[in-house]
Amino acid sequence: WKDVPGVMNADPKRYSEVQVIPKLSYKEAIELSYCGASVIHPKTVKPIQNKKIPLYVRSFVDYTKEGSVIEDVVGKLDLPPVYINKANQVLVTLTPRDFSFIAEEKLSKKSLLFYVGDGCPSFAESYHSLVADCSSIPPEITLKESDDAAIYFSSGTTGFPKAILHNHESLSQAAEMEMRHHLTGRDDCFLCIPPLYHTGAKFHWMGSLCAGSRAVLLKGTTPEIILNAVSKEKCTLVWLLVPWAQDILDALDRGDLKIEDYELSQWRLMHIGAQPVPPSLIRHWKDYFPNHLYDTNYGLSESIGPGCVHLGTENVHKVGAIGKAGYLWETKIIDENGNPVKRGEVGELAVKGPGVMICYYKNAEATNEILHEGWLYTGDMAREDEDGFIYLVDRKKDVIVSGGENIYPVQIENFLSKHQSIKDVAVIGIADARLGEISAAIIELKPGMIVTEDEINEFCKELPRY
Repeated sequence: WKDVPGVMNADPKRYSEVQVIPKLSYKEAIELSYCGASVIHPKTVKPIQNKKIPLYVRSFVDYTKEGSVIEDVVGKLDLPPVYINKANQVLVTLTPRDFSFIAEEKLSKKSLLFYVGDGCPSFAESYHSLVADCSSIPPEITLKESDDAAIYFSSGTTGFPKAILHNHESLSQAAEMEMRHHLTGRDDCFLCIPPLYHTGAKFHWMGSLCAGSRAVLLKGTTPEIILNAVSKEKCTLVWLLVPWAQDILDALDRGDLKIEDYELSQWRLMHIGAQPVPPSLIRHWKDYFPNHLYDTNYGLSESIGPGCVHLGTENVHKVGAIGKAGYLWETKIIDENGNPVKRGEVGELAVKGPGVMICYYKNAEATNEILHEGWLYTGDMAREDEDGFIYLVDRKKDVIVSGGENIYPVQIENFLSKHQSIKDVAVIGIADARLGEISAAIIELKPGMIVTEDEINEFCKELPRY
């Protein structure tokens, strides 16, 4: 199995001829990761190219094998990738893209700089040149599951990004959990669309590494690009975000795309995460793809991405719920004092498992706010139904308090999403002299639709009066 093409890079510019070019087999990736680790260890640095190309998985393995801590900042901060080793040495890895927003004088003189690509500048070292003649023998490094492995950044909704520290156990359990949740097998092919600084994308993909199956890394999110990739690369597992799924449905509704123009019979699972999923979207999806298995996954960067709670493909009748505790995880819903609430009541969701972060790096105060005796307080308000399925109600800080009543925007958003003319909606609180706050809906209509405010108000009469 190590000889199968494990990682591919999809470029929509090549769709007219060859969509996806095989880049690395697993055997090649393993050997090249050892080459990288042999460079990294003597210098105690960690080069990486954090873009959606196969070098990413090579480098990801390089650093974790060498014992360094990976710090994913691309896409979150206006910086290139930064990595810290146990000696607190810093490496900044530059690519041609980085020179559009960073100058040499802005780089720390204490940093060790690696450059990925052609035309390496004089103040950096070429990653490719350094690994070209290195040994592919595994480095003699002893690692424990409890060793620090990676730092991810999550800004949440409250200010400057916080650095989330995870150990090796977090990373390995996330990969195994993904494989188990979606029964990923050797013959599967996972289509990875989101950027890889996104822990959801990365660890959904890591399930393929556990299974030794193929993955396609896609650059582009239009309905045509996605369906082309699924069709031509025979993808079986596809993780979408809500806007991409909605765009596909809209394109099919308008007749811009036709299912019969693509080979999609092998596509067995569509799953969604990263945001609340309107039940009406999934019902509409099943109209076009009745044989698809469906799953939704819940997670945070603090719980190493997806899956601490998941619906399960056998529970499509519970669409709207995020599910139950995932593989090796526990859940509870608590009140403001940390005590479990009665089933059916709204409280804060807490999770506990092997993927809970070690801490917010060098931020004990923020750590102590959300970690309590191994439990991670998520900040998400939720309720549990009579069958034990968990439903998100809203973010704790997003609750609208109107005249003493707690109003949860997600509930209103899910209701409005049922309207046939509404494509997307966001509900916010706005100041009101009498009630403190009142609810306001920002609505995006489907193309060509015209709806008046009076019609929406009439539709909303089915909502509870508060």
